[in-house]
Parts: sequence; structure tokens; C-alpha cells
Amino acid sequence: MKTTSLIFTATSIFLALSAPTLAQGQVGKIRDKAYNISSQDAEMDAAITKARATLDDFLKIQANPPKGADEFKLKVMFTGGGNSEHIWVTPFQTTKTGFKGTLAGEPRYVTRLSNGQNVTFTRADITDWGYTLNGKQKGSYTVCVMFNHMPAADANRYRRDYGFEC
Repeated sequence: MKTTSLIFTATSIFLALSAPTLAQGQVGKIRDKAYNISSQDAEMDAAITKARATLDDFLKIQANPPKGADEFKLKVMFTGGGNSEHIWVTPFQTTKTGFKGTLAGEPRYVTRLSNGQNVTFTRADITDWGYTLNGKQKGSYTVCVMFNHMPAADANRYRRDYGFEC
């Protein structure tokens, strides 16, 4: 079965600055992990559809953020070498032909890319969006689906450490 790797950088680019999670001790915030999700997963397809349907609303909020809103990001699907990988891009901005921004995660399968690289992409490549409002995650629909595909302890840590409410 073909899988699409959804890189879990949903928590934010600040993971690289977080204290490491120590075995048994669980010190600091949970670290970034990659999860392979089938490209046939109906829940993931629905999450991507919802994110795309609400993208204009998100872009309006990003253009004029309310007090307490930050960490605006887009999840973008990149392909290469027969693989697809969904990686957060932040910061980002719109262009005449789409978007440009900085890759906020280390690709694991699309090896032509690297963390921190400047990338360009179109609206059709966007598979999710997210931001933080007063410490709570907004959007990040694909992340909520990913919680169903990871150990419950990890999902609970992401919810607690990063304010996910799904």
C-alpha cells in the first residue's frame, strides 16, 4: 500500500529549541516525530479537504492577526524520488503565483529539500494550516488525525505541551 509521510512539525518550529525528551523522565516538550499515514486514509483526506476549504479564512487572520495570535504556518506537500512528504513552512508569504517561505522541518523522504530551505509552492500544494491563539492551536487538522495513528501517550503529550484541543 502506498503511504504518504506526514511530518509532524505541527507543534511549531520551536521544537528545535525545546529541551530534549529524556527516556523515562519526559523532561521538556515532546520532540518532533514522523508518522507514515496511508494516502488512502479517509480521515486524513477529510482533514486536508477541510484545511483547503478554510484556507482563505486563515489567510485573512494571518494578514491581520488578533492579539495573542502567532506561529502562523502552512503544511505543504512536496514530492521527489517517488515520495510525498507534508512539511510545515513558516514564515511564509503570498506571491503573484502562489507562496514562498522557509521549510520548518527536516525532510525524511524528499531528500532534495532541507530544513531552513527557502521554498516556493502553489495553493494546490497546501494540505493544512495552523497558528497559535493565546497558547491554543488553531487549525492543524491533519495533526488531529495523526493523533489517531500514534501512541496515546505521545498524542497526550502533544496536546498538553502545545495546546492542541482536538
